[in-house]
Amino acid sequence: MFERFTKDARAVVTGAVEQAGRGGARTVDAEHMLLALLDKEGGRASFALAALGGSRWLESVRDALGEARRRGGLSQAEADALAGLGIDVGEIVARVEEVHGVGAMSGDRAGAGKGAGSRHRPFGRDAKDVLVRALRVATSRRDRHIGDEHILLALTVRPGVPAEVLADHGVTYETVTRVLYGGGEAKAG
Repeated sequence: MFERFTKDARAVVTGAVEQAGRGGARTVDAEHMLLALLDKEGGRASFALAALGGSRWLESVRDALGEARRRGGLSQAEADALAGLGIDVGEIVARVEEVHGVGAMSGDRAGAGKGAGSRHRPFGRDAKDVLVRALRVATSRRDRHIGDEHILLALTVRPGVPAEVLADHGVTYETVTRVLYGGGEAKAG
């Protein structure tokens, strides 16, 4: 599959590994893919993000991803659902961090030791799913390559924190498709 990746898509994958390393994460996750896309300039995905107002909300997206990480990876929708059951996720996070330190629920602390930045990080299930969905998006469009735009589209259709954060900023499969291809199409994925 990787032989079909464009230079820009490969840069996103490499950037995701670097993002995971900077954060001390054990695995490369979908969130790291999104962060790498936000850092990547000059590709079709960055064009779409810029057209959708990306320069105005990039830091807001990063902050939202950081907050989700602090909640142990729970999306805001999941935290809201738990609140409906009387469970205050914010209070739980505050109590855990009071005892164990800020970021204790992020799952990224294990890699903080010596040599953490250089060790191999496997791709997590959600990051692998994003790559498979990117292939499906490309195939459904009859594209012969997988570009960074296909990774962005895959992130918008895969349920989870990255899709929720993107949607909160007006970046959906439909809006990205409209910017890149001039019209809405059925979702692949």
